[in-house]
Amino acid sequence: MKFVIALSIVAVAAAGASAEQPAQRPAGSMLGKGYLTPGPMPDSIVLSPAPPAPGSAAEARDVEAAKAALPLRGSARWALATTDADLFSPKSTIPLSCAAGVDISPQTTPKLERLLRKTTADLGLSTAAIKKAHQRPRPFMVNGEPTCTPDWEPMLRKDGSYPSGHSAIGYGWGLILAELVPDRAAKIVARGRAFGDSRRICNVHWLSDIEEGRIAAAATVARLHSDPAFQKDLKAARAELKKAKAQPSNCDAEAQTLNAVP
Repeated sequence: MKFVIALSIVAVAAAGASAEQPAQRPAGSMLGKGYLTPGPMPDSIVLSPAPPAPGSAAEARDVEAAKAALPLRGSARWALATTDADLFSPKSTIPLSCAAGVDISPQTTPKLERLLRKTTADLGLSTAAIKKAHQRPRPFMVNGEPTCTPDWEPMLRKDGSYPSGHSAIGYGWGLILAELVPDRAAKIVARGRAFGDSRRICNVHWLSDIEEGRIAAAATVARLHSDPAFQKDLKAARAELKKAKAQPSNCDAEAQTLNAVP
């Protein structure tokens, strides 16, 4: 999946920079330009504590959660986690459709697509500085088990595990969409949470990585609400969703798959 390259590149580029200064992104970065980047970002070093210490109860919890996910390899949940791993194809926002109750895609909801796509840079960069500071090894590096994106394991080895930028993006998308479709907020936020947990299922992130990614997402979304361009696009997406009536398919199967995860 190409998203790994993008997250790794921007993580390195942003590391060491002040969280209140523009993150330096290389030309062609797949994260693109967000609402806040370059610009003020939440300070992840201040926001997040250090990852669980070796031998701590918190680390033991991470290890147990990783072990619980290993038997899911090859299952429907593993397949869903593999789909969730793709952040940059035209299909990457489709997983939010069932929770929102409408078909979400570049074709059916282009204004929403633009909004979410633009926040990807803000949410993805929200964990960059602390990831670089700690360079926590990922689960597959410790347990020796495969991931759902094996081609990118060499790149993942160079990118710190804590916190999860993927979790920040998925959960952030969920928070934004929940605001747009308030009567389905619980389902949408739950799907955003599961989107991040797919990284545990894929054996590329620890549970605490994913949980801290949600905190980064919440802080970033709060900051986004003070941005006029974000507010304008949010309003346009809200109006678009009110007219979107197509119902997504296979939602019962997705719900069963998500409910079966330990």
